[in-house]
Amino acid sequence: MGAGETQEAKTTYREAMREALREALRSDERVFLMGEDVGRYGGCFGVSLGLLEEFGPERVRDTPLSESAFVGAGIGAALAGLRPIVEIMTVNFSLLALDQILNNAATLLHMSGGQLPVPLVIRMTTGAGRQLAAQHSHSLEGWYAHIPGIRVLAPATLEDARHMLAPALADPDPVLIFEHGSLYNVSGELLPPASPVDLDHAAIRRPGTDISLITYGGSLPKALAAADELASEGINAEVTDLRTLRPLDDAAITASVARTHRAVVVDEAWRTGSLAAEVSARIAEESFYDLDAPVERVCSAEVPMPYARRLEEAALPQVADIVAAAHRAVD
Repeated sequence: MGAGETQEAKTTYREAMREALREALRSDERVFLMGEDVGRYGGCFGVSLGLLEEFGPERVRDTPLSESAFVGAGIGAALAGLRPIVEIMTVNFSLLALDQILNNAATLLHMSGGQLPVPLVIRMTTGAGRQLAAQHSHSLEGWYAHIPGIRVLAPATLEDARHMLAPALADPDPVLIFEHGSLYNVSGELLPPASPVDLDHAAIRRPGTDISLITYGGSLPKALAAADELASEGINAEVTDLRTLRPLDDAAITASVARTHRAVVVDEAWRTGSLAAEVSARIAEESFYDLDAPVERVCSAEVPMPYARRLEEAALPQVADIVAAAHRAVD
């Protein structure tokens, strides 16, 4: 490798997350990982595989099957000065710990007059597309983005999967990281970061001039594929990855709409009360006079997620749906 060249490493989203956990455990003895099956089993989705053997049961802790209990324990550990990373298998199980997250983690700093920060990271898998049926296919990150006092992240790329964890652990507030299950097997070249990941700003994944496709998480690959299809038809779509769902980067959203004058918001959650609804409302409030067409939304059908593959695919936002929404806005 010649001078000035950068070494690229091929990896998967799952391996990038695992390396982020490994780095955190190595660099700070206050950090530990806890959750159901994170140790001997290596995590429900294999993210923590091998970490128990490397760091031992004090740093990688299997917990009883009680989300309220181990999330509460994580909050207590954070209050005591540790840096816990709590894994909840899938987002639907987080509802069992919603009281701990909403009424304790998100409020203690405020209710203590700034005396009790809760530097806690909670990771969970979100999203559908893997035939896990109605109870394990939710996209509830928009619910959590509704709560003041927490930060909500949705890493969609290998780079964000690898490098969002460190600044999340450095945040004095609780941070929730939503990992879309369809991304774990995505592979590619992972470049070393030019600078620390910025948790405050969205990212333009593809520049464009004709329409803004605004999305996050597991819907980003679909938005990029839709942009490719639109490009073949002469429509130059810009793709914005929100990355951080709370706080939203309003400036990035309004700047994109100012460039393109049209917007399609893609969100795997249900349409009613969704994050897409919030983004659309902000565009209407802040960018109304930049719009040349109504904002389009592409969301999941408002049904419990079906198990049958074809029905599941029909219920979820697909590339064709995004392309059709873009055509409605442009035409």
